[in-house]
Amino acid sequence: MSHQCSHGHIHFSNSLQTPAEQRRMSRQLTLAMVTIGLLLLSLLWRAMAPEQPAISDILAGVAWLLVAVPVFRAGWHSLRHPDLHGVTDQLIVLAMLGAWALGDLMTAALLPVIMIFGHILEERSVMGTRQAIAGLSKLTYSQARRVRTDGSLESISSQHLKPGDIVEVRAGDQIPADGRILSGHASLDVASITGESVPVEVSEGMSVFGGTLNLNGLLRLEVTHTGEQSTLGKVIALMKDAEQAKPPITRMLERYAGHYLILVLLIAATTWFLTYNSQAMLAVLVAACPCALVLSAPATSMAGIAVAARRGILIRNAAFLEELADVDALIIDKTGTLTQGRLRLAELIQSTERSREAVLQLASALGAVSNHPVSRALVDARHNHKAISLSDVEEMHGLGVIATTDAGQALLGRRELFDRYRVSATPLPDHDGPVVGLAENGVFLGWFLLEDTLRPEAPEAMATLKMLGIDHQLLLTGDRQIAAQRVAQQTGISELAAEVLPAEKLQKVHQAVNEGWRPMVVGDGVNDALALKAGAVGIAMGSNGADIALASADVVLTGSDLRRLATAVRLSRQCRSTLQVNVIIGLGWTVLIVIAAALGLLGSSGALIAAILHNLSTLLVLLNTGRLLQFNETL
Repeated sequence: MSHQCSHGHIHFSNSLQTPAEQRRMSRQLTLAMVTIGLLLLSLLWRAMAPEQPAISDILAGVAWLLVAVPVFRAGWHSLRHPDLHGVTDQLIVLAMLGAWALGDLMTAALLPVIMIFGHILEERSVMGTRQAIAGLSKLTYSQARRVRTDGSLESISSQHLKPGDIVEVRAGDQIPADGRILSGHASLDVASITGESVPVEVSEGMSVFGGTLNLNGLLRLEVTHTGEQSTLGKVIALMKDAEQAKPPITRMLERYAGHYLILVLLIAATTWFLTYNSQAMLAVLVAACPCALVLSAPATSMAGIAVAARRGILIRNAAFLEELADVDALIIDKTGTLTQGRLRLAELIQSTERSREAVLQLASALGAVSNHPVSRALVDARHNHKAISLSDVEEMHGLGVIATTDAGQALLGRRELFDRYRVSATPLPDHDGPVVGLAENGVFLGWFLLEDTLRPEAPEAMATLKMLGIDHQLLLTGDRQIAAQRVAQQTGISELAAEVLPAEKLQKVHQAVNEGWRPMVVGDGVNDALALKAGAVGIAMGSNGADIALASADVVLTGSDLRRLATAVRLSRQCRSTLQVNVIIGLGWTVLIVIAAALGLLGSSGALIAAILHNLSTLLVLLNTGRLLQFNETL
């Protein structure tokens, strides 16, 4: 048997089960079954021919040798590479040697066999997280229909796509890579990436994630990111990193592994000197194996990370899962976080008798020739698709767009643009967002008042966080004061700091920390990188695909639903309560078995009974952890 109860070798692997792991598990199971068979033959021979005990002893001795070699190898490895997991290997080696010295070959052989079955039990317990990673990894392998230069289609693996390739995605197909839609309209199932159960409607100009499913419609998109650089690739990388990281309590226990072994040996020696009961001494060695205690933290954190990932919450490290339970303040960005970061038309103030539809149509046509966010917002505001012929189009940086229509020269832009072309405009309206004007043939047609769109769930999300005790909330933005006040009022946030630079955002976070708060800092990861790092937990809105969001944040929301913040806090607090129960089970059960063993209460087969009770405590920890997988919050 190799590394019994060596959770570090089991829980922190990158795949569902490597071929080497499969072979090792098969060998261990085969070894256990052969050993059990030999021990049964030994007992049968002793019962049938009691006058020939030597044959029975030989069979038991062969059974012991079968399991002794791998157990000793594991013990030697743990001596060369000491950690808390190795304490179990060393205690089992000592117990086996003790049983062998006392001539109890049956106990010496059965002890590692029982531990093998405990090892297999633990291996099965981690499959949920591994399957989550393996399931995501499978999404990175699909077929894609790439458009050739002559317009024909070729079927290739998504692994061979490159940024800039044009692909066609039909209904029922998987989006092969991150991309931007060039044409088409469809509903996408994005649950595998963002955890959102409701399909998302996408159309021309929108970005899509690789690994999502096209439910209907025909899309043509340009590939922007592939492989490890795609959103799905980064999601998988984050989950693997989180799986490999050790929770803080595990690292603390490992620091005292050597002290623990010495304590157990002292207890076992004391038991021998006081009772002269060899079985009690062996039982103490077996009962003190800290498997359940060692397993409690990684099993809890991995279950929490897996549950979070299914809801579009990517936690970089188990330490941040614990930190989330302690946050008592919120510092949140505005643009791209509380708001969607997309402008929309709030109001049109007309200056002529021309119909509203005609004015919008002209503004939309001019906006379509520009890449400026303001211009794109006017394109989205149109109600019909009547084409307007434009010629002599020119985009003037920082001012707007000019073009020639059938009626004359048309202008779309800032007030300075109309001053330059001597067009008499009405007074600029008082508005806390962008304002652009429109004129045609020297006649001013009106002002367009634009505003950023508040995420519809933002007020509910902020209220839910307050219910969870996170009532110290600060809105931190580089936008103007009047715009920040409007968003703060709409979301119920009482404190705000507007017109702050990224360095000033960092100072505000440091100030909150110095005042004793443990803030959760939420941003879109673009202008908030410094602030995200400074808080107790930094959470980035990853739906926009900002690479720096994944690099700077401790937690990434792959979707854009702010209610996931409360979900993350609730989950972390449930993980903490589960961990506390697991530690009580692991520590309390071990102490009780050790006391019972030391007092000789486990009987003449104390070591075997201690091994069985030891595995029972491991099972209790896994069953308690399994409750986390039933976390059934709707978001």
